[in-house]
Amino acid sequence: MKYRNFPMVPRVVFGRSSFNQLNEIIMPKRISSEKPFIFLVDDVFEKNEWLTSRIPLMFNDKVIFISTEEEPKTEQVDALVSQIRSLYNELPSGIIGIGGGSILDLAKAVAIMLNNKGNAEDYQGWDLVHKEAIYHVGIPTISGTGAEVSRTTVLTGPKRKLGINSDHTPFDQVILDPELTKDVPKNQWFYTGMDCYIHCVESLNGSYLNAFSQSYGEKAQELCFEVFLSNGISEEESQDKLMMASWHGGMSIAYSQVGIAHALSYGLSYLLGTKHGIGNCIVFNHLDEYYPEGVKIFKEMKEKHNIELPSGLCANLSDQDFDIMMDVALGLEPLWENALGDDWKNKISREKIRSLYEKM
Repeated sequence: MKYRNFPMVPRVVFGRSSFNQLNEIIMPKRISSEKPFIFLVDDVFEKNEWLTSRIPLMFNDKVIFISTEEEPKTEQVDALVSQIRSLYNELPSGIIGIGGGSILDLAKAVAIMLNNKGNAEDYQGWDLVHKEAIYHVGIPTISGTGAEVSRTTVLTGPKRKLGINSDHTPFDQVILDPELTKDVPKNQWFYTGMDCYIHCVESLNGSYLNAFSQSYGEKAQELCFEVFLSNGISEEESQDKLMMASWHGGMSIAYSQVGIAHALSYGLSYLLGTKHGIGNCIVFNHLDEYYPEGVKIFKEMKEKHNIELPSGLCANLSDQDFDIMMDVALGLEPLWENALGDDWKNKISREKIRSLYEKM
């Protein structure tokens, strides 16, 4: 058997207020005063001086604020790459992503595409990138997606929703500062945290499971239980633990894979624009048949935090709409294989998938 030699994030800083070290971390990576750092920042922080005043701008560095109202798209990556190339004659020193999973995925994709020809959609898939990305740093401001550690970006393209999965995708540096998550709205905190929890359930119950992914998945799941089910946990402790759960959850799927919830969620997102975290929650809520214990605990967490999920998303869809979602979901073959085994095509049908979507 040949084992995959996956890359990991080579450098990581963890700790409250570690964001303040950003300047000293990136300074040695400045190629010259003519080659700036480009900061891609969630526009929720545009008027938040507590964060923006600490971004270490020098020379002709640039901050680009980005809306995350919609999921990241390949055309958005192409537009950012075109914008950066039009501003500078040479490649920048690096890309710094500051935000949630959408911003981190955009930062990874832009760093790749600045050094590769073509359009982002050309690289949606597994191991299609052959030239390394430029230096890129990830700084999460919400915990759960695992985007800070994963070897993929999640992008919606003209034909499908699929990541750029490659050895060149992971960040060169990550800064994990739990303090940056202090103002996350409750519902978003829950949905994104559940993305991490669902990573764990799908990894730990998948056919790709091995001791490497199991050790990370079990720790991430344990931390999720502490954050979402414990009584008396302080806000700071919750922030610290969920940030580490996100890291471990991302690591758990680096050497395994996610499963049915993510496959079906991608279909919702592609057709309806449903955000990733809430989409996973909406789907997972109906997967008792496949993940009975995981869904049972998910519903306990949902009740404990008084979360009411949207319903009726698929109530007025046409047959063509359902076909589009099913095509997107079924196109993610590794996810189905992980969930149901090598003979997954004999265990799931379009009729079954449609019946699940009709519940949502």
